Amino acid sequence: MSNRLPPLNPLRAFEATARRGSVSAAARELNVTHGAVSHQIRALELSFNVSLFVRGGKRLKLTPQGALLLPAVTHAFGEIAAATAAMTRPTTSGQLRFACVPALLSFWMIPRLHEFTDQYPDISLTLVASNDLAQLHSPDIDLCLLYGNGDWPDHWSRLWSQLVLFPVVSPALLNMQPLRTIRDLSDHVILHADDGREWNTWLAAADSEVIPRRRQHFMSDARLSTEAALHNQGVALGDTITVGGLIAKGELIAPFDLTVPANNAFYVACRNDVRAAPIVKVFIDWLFSALESDPMPEPQHTARTLIRARAPFVGTPE
Repeated sequence: MSNRLPPLNPLRAFEATARRGSVSAAARELNVTHGAVSHQIRALELSFNVSLFVRGGKRLKLTPQGALLLPAVTHAFGEIAAATAAMTRPTTSGQLRFACVPALLSFWMIPRLHEFTDQYPDISLTLVASNDLAQLHSPDIDLCLLYGNGDWPDHWSRLWSQLVLFPVVSPALLNMQPLRTIRDLSDHVILHADDGREWNTWLAAADSEVIPRRRQHFMSDARLSTEAALHNQGVALGDTITVGGLIAKGELIAPFDLTVPANNAFYVACRNDVRAAPIVKVFIDWLFSALESDPMPEPQHTARTLIRARAPFVGTPE
């Protein structure tokens, strides 16, 4: 059996075409002509004596042989890119540019930032509060911690933490306007960090979907809704990681003993070409070790059990 490997350029043309779904898109990415990509793919097929693509239709599809080859080629190019980055950025000093979910950055990372900077004083951090997936593609960002499903093709990602959600409210507001039952939520402002789906999920789990929400505010992210709750503006949904420290300090209270799984989770992610760079690797390692060594306490609820009395329908539910 021969161990001779096919040439690099045809493999690159094959990988780009399979990933982008067309020869034209691959040619633009590789900055070569359409004909050059077609020629390289054909040369690769001749060397293997198999067809790698099913021709026909707007988007090329892989044959079984092409589907077998693609993961190995993608992995190999990722490892080459990572090794190249490690050689060109060989030290744990310099500037690291990090994008993070705004609420997580404000309420979890900033209070612990000294732990990393004390360990790596020669690393300067640029922190960007963003959950925009475009940051994964930006050359101005080295590493991301994002809230999503983690299915981001052509990027390395690793699950950082699953989440559960539960209502949170400030002690001052709770003293002014009690929350003894789910029905009492109708007397409070509901603070959303999305389009309303997460609150709908929690209320459905509480068997109280029809509770009227007479007053609601919609905000772009959980940092804003959490800050609004801290300032006595209403009831927000929090999670153990983001608001755990605020609950431990008594700045927020979880009034009900009910949590629901979040729709997504927190993932650490970056481009394949920077993953193995030492400056990136040490920050990834710190993110996971900090989470493991300092787990958030379980929320202390103001009631032992949740009162799931179904509220009568009043007004128009969301």
